[in-house]
Amino acid sequence: MKICMSLHVFVLIFLSGLSNSGFANDLSDADVANILSKLKSARAALDYTLVGPAPVEGFYEVQVKNGPLLYVTRGGDFFFDGTLYSIKPGQFVDARSLRLNSARKSAFADLSVEEMIVFKPEGATKAIINVFTDVDCGFCRKLHFEMAELNSLGIEVRYLAFPRAGIPSDSYTKIATAWCSDDPQGSLTRSKNGNDDDANVCDKNPVASHYELGQRLGVTGTPAIVLMDGSLIPGYRKASDIAKILGIDS
Repeated sequence: MKICMSLHVFVLIFLSGLSNSGFANDLSDADVANILSKLKSARAALDYTLVGPAPVEGFYEVQVKNGPLLYVTRGGDFFFDGTLYSIKPGQFVDARSLRLNSARKSAFADLSVEEMIVFKPEGATKAIINVFTDVDCGFCRKLHFEMAELNSLGIEVRYLAFPRAGIPSDSYTKIATAWCSDDPQGSLTRSKNGNDDDANVCDKNPVASHYELGQRLGVTGTPAIVLMDGSLIPGYRKASDIAKILGIDS
C-alpha cells in the first residue's frame, strides 16, 4: 500500500500518540457555538456539524456537509483536515474508519435489503458484502464485471447508491433510474456497461438516503465495500482478494 501523507497528517500521527485512550466531551454549548460560529465567519456557505472529541487531545471533529472532516481546536482558531492515523504495530490505521466500524455494523444490521440492488449466488450464501457504488466510476465497473466470480464463490453483493458527483447530477439521474427500474439488476448492469436506460427518476427512491448514509459512515469514494462486521474496504479489490478477506477458499 502506498503511503502519501502531507506534513500536517504526520503531525497528527505524532499527537495521537500523546492521547490514545480518548477523553470525555467536555465542550459546553457555548464552546460548540463558538467553534461553529468561527468556521461560519470564514466560510459562511458551508454547513458544519460538530461530531465530538477527536482522538487527539485538544481537538474536536467537525464534519463539513458534502466535504471533509476537520480537526478543530477547542477555541475554534485552528484546524487540520485530512486522514488521522493511529500508529499500531506493523501498520498505520485510519482512526476514524476504525471508530466507525461499530456504527457501520449497526447500520447494515438494520438496513432493509429491499432498498438495495442485490446479486445473490445461485447456491448457498457464504458471505455478504455491501458496496457503495457509482455507475460512472471505472473501478466500480471493474468490480461489477467480476460479479459472476463473486457469486460463484458464494458472495452475495448488496449495492447501495453513492453518486460521487452529488445530488443532483447526471450520475444521480443514471443510478436513480436503475433503482426505479422494473429490472434494477439489468438497468444497473447496462449503465455500468455505458448503455444507460432512458432517464426515469421516481419519487421516494433511496439514492439520497444511501448517499447520506455513506457520508455518515466514512465513505469518501467508490467502490466502498462494507463487511457485515462493519469493516470498510475502500477501493477496488479483485474477487479472489475479497474472498480471502472473507475467509473463503477461492
